[in-house]
Amino acid sequence: MSKKATSTKRERDPAATRQRLIDATVRLMLQQGFSATSVDQICKEAGMTKGGFFHHFENKEALGLAAIDWWGRMGTALYEEAWKDDSIDPLAQLHRLLEIMSGFTRRSEDAVVCMVGMMSQEMSATSPAFQAACAKELDLWTENAAKLLAAAKKKHKTRTKFDPVKVAWFLNSLWQGSMLIGKTCRSQELIRHNLKLARDYVDGLFEAR
Repeated sequence: MSKKATSTKRERDPAATRQRLIDATVRLMLQQGFSATSVDQICKEAGMTKGGFFHHFENKEALGLAAIDWWGRMGTALYEEAWKDDSIDPLAQLHRLLEIMSGFTRRSEDAVVCMVGMMSQEMSATSPAFQAACAKELDLWTENAAKLLAAAKKKHKTRTKFDPVKVAWFLNSLWQGSMLIGKTCRSQELIRHNLKLARDYVDGLFEAR
């Protein structure tokens, strides 16, 4: 297929073209962050011209925000596997959630990284738009985990009083922090160990079954 035909096909499928830009942005920003990623690099990675870029996005910030939104929806779809079956014990659903998280460390030798976590660190202090976008995704993860904890609290006798939301924020913080340290120390095993400790902690909130 000629370059002209390929270009025409992309123009006829704006949603696919837009997604190509988002995919390229995610790949680059996970490797080198927002500031170090240029529009030229994104266009080259996506196989597009600058004209095509600006047809879909006003600027790099708009594309970065779209990438965070896509990442959040993609991640939530993966996590939803933990609680999609309402017949499963909520504590078992929490275990499944932690297993899914641990599974991310076994996909390859590459570091486990999170677009939301990376952009939170790099951009939240200087960009209200990025701060709000990242906070939205972190809030959603915490809300979903808190729902499972609250349901488990209703079903099982607890050993101690606890606030499901506060525990969910602890788990979220442990997850994000573990990815950061695992990337820096180049240790996937460290992340898996932390997630095992997280499971032990959650189980310790309840009486033995």
